[in-house]
Amino acid sequence: MADEDDDIVLAELDDDELVQQMHDDLYDGLKEEIEEGTNILLERGWAPYKVLTEALVAGMKVVGDDFRDGILFVPEVLLAANAMKTGMGILRPLLAETDAPKMGTMVIGTVKGDIHDIGKNLVSMMMEGAGFDVVDLGINNAVENYLEALEREEAAILGMSALLTTTMPYMKVVIDQLKEKGIRDQIIVLVGGAPLNEEFGRAIGADAYCRDAAVAVETAKQLIAARKHNQVAAG
Repeated sequence: MADEDDDIVLAELDDDELVQQMHDDLYDGLKEEIEEGTNILLERGWAPYKVLTEALVAGMKVVGDDFRDGILFVPEVLLAANAMKTGMGILRPLLAETDAPKMGTMVIGTVKGDIHDIGKNLVSMMMEGAGFDVVDLGINNAVENYLEALEREEAAILGMSALLTTTMPYMKVVIDQLKEKGIRDQIIVLVGGAPLNEEFGRAIGADAYCRDAAVAVETAKQLIAARKHNQVAAG
């Protein structure tokens, strides 16, 4: 399919040009082009993990960086993330078959009493764009929802969001339950939402407060890397 604006035929590009074009198309949120590009690379014999990291994750990193720097805004990032999801839809079953290395699994959800989800959705998409498996529990989650999902998914990361000052304290309820069950040390807890700040994150015992989706991705990567390093050192 040719792009009507400049008649770029994806199938006629060599691998490097195609990957660069996919980065541009991701940035512009072009779902059909990302789907086509993903399929072309797979047909050319690219391993699913290579497509994921070089074409999709690398492209989303540019989106994340520009979002962090105030060049892109939420609507544009959502478009890019939706395009990314199209490619992920093709790759996910293939990645499952090949035992590709995983960044880790994240369980995320808005806390009990809170029905706001735009920020959470953005974090979910950006985390998936960075190569994490994301299990999104949606809105209004009681502590049991989080605990059950963490156990079921054997997740390494828990993300909680709140947009109301009245629902913020519920995050501490969840963290306290993790402590009570003796699993707090096994889970990286990230919290976010407009009324939160670093001081609140520290006060409730979270590992980090993340002011936006780009920060959440960087923080998750750093904390996972540190944990793997410590495990190797301990082992």
